[in-house]
This record gives sequence, structure tokens and C-alpha cells, in this order.
Amino acid sequence: MSWQAYVDEHLMCDIDGQGQHLAAAAIIGHDGSVWAQSSNFPQFKAEEISDIMKDFEEPGHLAPTGLHLGGTKYMVIQGEAGAVIRGKKGSGGVTIKKTSQALVFGVYEEPVTPGQCNMVVERLGDYLVDQGL
Repeated sequence: MSWQAYVDEHLMCDIDGQGQHLAAAAIIGHDGSVWAQSSNFPQFKAEEISDIMKDFEEPGHLAPTGLHLGGTKYMVIQGEAGAVIRGKKGSGGVTIKKTSQALVFGVYEEPVTPGQCNMVVERLGDYLVDQGL
């Protein structure tokens, strides 16, 4: 399966058959290279990915400054140290799951809930981890 198919079929899929889906999604290598992304995924800067990677190595690194993605600042909320970072901005937010080679991103807006976004992103991330990716 191509990386783009993972984004299109697993990350941007219908959630709970309700016709809701993530606002944007991507799979990005640890080095910041884009493996696949939805058409509306924000244009991010290399430093933003570096900061996210640093937070996985040193949990709490992003807390004082916030998580930035495509110039949008998210407040960092509870995640799983070294595995998942979650950010919130208004009624939307972002979930990032780290695998051994990549970062799986999901960006959501209402009516999608944080829990739904976490489930979609982390389910694919866990699958990739199981595959050694």
C-alpha cells in the first residue's frame, strides 16, 4: 500500500460512518520529509518538525512555547511521553503519533472530537509500529 493510500484511506476516512473526517493529515519522516499528505495539510517549516522530534526525546520541551505547525500555534495538552503529542487550538487541534521512522499527523476541527482524532491517528500509528515502520 502506498503512503498516500494510508493517508487517504486510514487518516482521512469517515469517522464512525458519520460523514466526519479529519481536517488534514500527513505521514512525515523523522527528518521532515513528507511521505504523504492530504491536499490541505499546512505548509510546515523544518524547525517545527525538529521541535516536535525534540519533544518526543525530551517530553515537556514544547510546553512553554506551544506546538507550531504551519505557523499555527497549538497549546500542548496531555499526550504519552515519547509516543504521542496532542495540541489544542480553539475547537480544533492536532494529534501526532511517533513511529520508529515517521510521524503520523491528524488535524481536526469541530464536529470531530479530540478523542476521535486520537483514535484515528493512534490506530494507524500503532499499526505502523507493529509493521516495524
